[in-house]
Amino acid sequence: MVSPPSTFGTDLDDVKGALGKVDGIAKIEANLKDQLFYIEGTAAPSSIVSAIEATGRDAILRGSGKSNSAGVCILETHANGVSDPVRGLARMVQVSDSRTLVDLTVRGVSPGTYHATIRETGDISRGAASTGGIWDAVKQLAGFSQPRGMFGTLEVGKDGRGSAFLDRPVSVWEIIGRSMVVSKQQQEGAFQTEDRDTLVGVIARSAGVWDNDKTVCSCSGKTVWQERKEQVGKGML
Repeated sequence: MVSPPSTFGTDLDDVKGALGKVDGIAKIEANLKDQLFYIEGTAAPSSIVSAIEATGRDAILRGSGKSNSAGVCILETHANGVSDPVRGLARMVQVSDSRTLVDLTVRGVSPGTYHATIRETGDISRGAASTGGIWDAVKQLAGFSQPRGMFGTLEVGKDGRGSAFLDRPVSVWEIIGRSMVVSKQQQEGAFQTEDRDTLVGVIARSAGVWDNDKTVCSCSGKTVWQERKEQVGKGML
């Protein structure tokens, strides 16, 4: 984790204490000189950032995993007449040969249960309606009872916000360039482009640790701080 010098205090006990309360963190090390925290575990990235922010500091996740093991997907509605179509963000980190963790957050949608799926194509020209069926790679060979593209569900509350930490038997390289759909509609239903509660985005490669510690996504070229300020302004983080 990294925090700007103006908000990074010399007393780290309160930060360590806050992180120590987060489920899934196995190890915490601090480097005051470089203004970094090194954290090991399975906690959701969003929960780590929230814990640090609760101490009055600013923070972002600089990188995770090895080269080619991280992805990001900005989820948007394709309905007309929406001033800000961005409604969600999914960060993906591969933690083993066939296991990827997904930190999924949405906001500005109606309450209810949403299904998150990976689709066959990255064609979002008509929103979710043009993405094809659920990605179903090697289901039979791997012995899965359902398509690996069925990532799970998340619950959105009355405030229009929801988040989920998903764990799926996939590798990041398999899903780069495909699309993710988050919708109330059934996974194989006919998506309606004008449905404001159906979100879609193309999965892009994200910088892994030490690959590029400044750029969050190779598709946009934005620095991690630029991207974070933008997402905070949209209520995503």
